Amino acid sequence: MKRTVEKSSVAQLRDAHRTKASAIAQRLSEFSAVPPEEYFYEAVYCLLTPQSSAVNAGKAVAVLRAHDLRNAPIDPAPLLHQKEFYIRFHRTKAKHLLAMRDQYGELHPHLLNGSTSMELRLWLVENVKGLGWKEASHFLRNIGHRNLAILDRHILRNLVRFGVLQCLPKTLTAKRYLAIEDKFRQFAGKIAIPMDELDLLFWWMGTGQILK
Repeated sequence: MKRTVEKSSVAQLRDAHRTKASAIAQRLSEFSAVPPEEYFYEAVYCLLTPQSSAVNAGKAVAVLRAHDLRNAPIDPAPLLHQKEFYIRFHRTKAKHLLAMRDQYGELHPHLLNGSTSMELRLWLVENVKGLGWKEASHFLRNIGHRNLAILDRHILRNLVRFGVLQCLPKTLTAKRYLAIEDKFRQFAGKIAIPMDELDLLFWWMGTGQILK
């Protein structure tokens, strides 16, 4: 049986949202303001984040940017293996970065062709190696798209905490991902906090930061 959400918990969630509403709105505004010429490195960031911290991924992007990954014929693998930050599976992720760079001439105009957020996400999942449902949602959110769930561990644990899910899913197939996203969207509507804002609120509750 699905657990119900305690009113006190929802009240606390709304209080937390009121506290962080301005910072959350500012972050979402920043995502919407990302110019198309920055989309490449936003994709790089989202290819690096799986099983690595957002902070470390950000540091890695700075190094790759300094070495001009977009244009220079470099191997990113050694640059991802640094003492200052830890990128798990750096060799595999380096291959994904190079593959994405090679196809970026096709990828970039596709992002600007007027497709809906959900259409773009499906295309990314089907065409860009290393971008699963979570990563594709993350990338699109970071360039201004809305109403896509980024089902990472922080979000899933809070969905269990607030009774949206009974337990953490063992795997996230496409069908399960979309079903959980729909439940997340319904929960956000029920408590009157937009899903994108609730996503960042959950991140703040888990890490103390409102990161991208």
